Amino acid sequence: MMRKPVSDTGRAVVVGGGFAGVLAAAALACRVREVVVVERDVYPQGPGPRRGVPQARHVHLLWSGGARALEELVPGVTDDLLAAGARRVPLPRDMVALSPRGWFRRWPASHLLYLCSRDLLDWTIRRRVLADPRIRVREGTEVLGLAGDARRVTGVRLRAPSGEESLLTADLVVDAGGRGSRAPVWLAALGAGRPRERRVDTGLVYASRVYRAPAGTEDFPVVNVQADPRAGTPGRAAVVAPVEGGRWLVTVGGTRGGEPTADPEHFETFAAGARHGVVGALARNAEPLSPVVLCRSTVNRRRYVERLRGRPRGFVVLGDAVAAYNPVYGHGMSVAAQGALALRRAVRAGRAGAPGTARRAQRGIARPVSVAWDLATGQDVFYPGAADRPPSLWERLLARAVDRLLYVSTGSGLVARVVTDVMTLERPPAVLLRPDVVWALLRGPRLPQLSGPPLTAEEWAAAGVSGASAADSAGAGATRAAPPVPAPGGPAGTPGGTGARGAP
Repeated sequence: MMRKPVSDTGRAVVVGGGFAGVLAAAALACRVREVVVVERDVYPQGPGPRRGVPQARHVHLLWSGGARALEELVPGVTDDLLAAGARRVPLPRDMVALSPRGWFRRWPASHLLYLCSRDLLDWTIRRRVLADPRIRVREGTEVLGLAGDARRVTGVRLRAPSGEESLLTADLVVDAGGRGSRAPVWLAALGAGRPRERRVDTGLVYASRVYRAPAGTEDFPVVNVQADPRAGTPGRAAVVAPVEGGRWLVTVGGTRGGEPTADPEHFETFAAGARHGVVGALARNAEPLSPVVLCRSTVNRRRYVERLRGRPRGFVVLGDAVAAYNPVYGHGMSVAAQGALALRRAVRAGRAGAPGTARRAQRGIARPVSVAWDLATGQDVFYPGAADRPPSLWERLLARAVDRLLYVSTGSGLVARVVTDVMTLERPPAVLLRPDVVWALLRGPRLPQLSGPPLTAEEWAAAGVSGASAADSAGAGATRAAPPVPAPGGPAGTPGGTGARGAP
């Protein structure tokens, strides 16, 4: 039996209480008298796993562009994360990364990355946001669909844990239901049509395992070996991310035809078989603390909700519900945070249910979505079978531009900094068209490419890995490990140095 709705002109409903949903609630609470978050799961009491977040066991990156948006939405939350043990990683100084076009040098710090387990991140944000008395949560509750018609969404239809169905009215409904969002079905049921959708699926499978970090590695850098989408073989990637509790979270991934398994006996061998074997070598010298867990929810999928003609008033789609990305690029959380900030700007400009508010919000959300989408699919579309059509002329031109940027940034501090601006979502891609950047790209890298990972001798030693061991575990690709060669009497990052402090 449906209960008669109660008229309320000051309510917003958020579908989904994950990372994006909680930030949406924080964004709306600045203008709406009551925000109701409808969450299908029941939250853990502390930083524990949640059934609706199967990807939580894998490496998550919060780039500085996303961290700035997060802090603006929830002031003080980054200090909470650091107090709980999260790492604040200066970039690119403390990231050792092999791009498809070579090793990046560890240039002086210009950006940031926050690292911790997804469980800790979600719990820390929830604890601060949900303390707001204007926000309440209905846990264990399922959203059955939207109320209203093709012109206006007026609320949501709910099913409580008891099975009772009800109608919850709202001036604005925000769908932050993640990859499992049913927004296209709900919109079609109202007669509003379905948004156009694009999918790029590399067949990537992730496998992760937690290790106890060796003593003395408290400030160890992130180590990231990326795949090469145009190598003509299945892509294999591997990353070591230091997280809270003196642990390393090690994630490996393989695209269609080269997927990892959950067999712990093969995990480190798989990591060592990436384009460079440094991650496998590091993992072999650390103590495993968990089994290997898999994740297959990795498809790039974008719904062009902002382009849907006749989209009903009072409805916004946010986070993975509007666009989900291959997790290897680490953009999902940062884009969701920037999208929530766009939502806040839209509701501050007018009432939540006013004509034009949802449309302004959706257009604002689409901006960071478009940047992350081009960065991800501009690479992934080249994996065999990833897309339903060959790469377009635009995608081929974009790939050539990205190749040049990555290549030059291995030996140019100026280009590396601007590339990091875009990758961390701090600045739009237009910054790449600055005259000094264009000239640097035409001139090419000023320093020769590094032959191996730019770890210092002290870092290799703390991890218990000799240079020779790292070389022996290198993958079959063109880039192989080399013993760390300090540069006595010269700055690191010059030819023959470790690259720890490259000159611009």
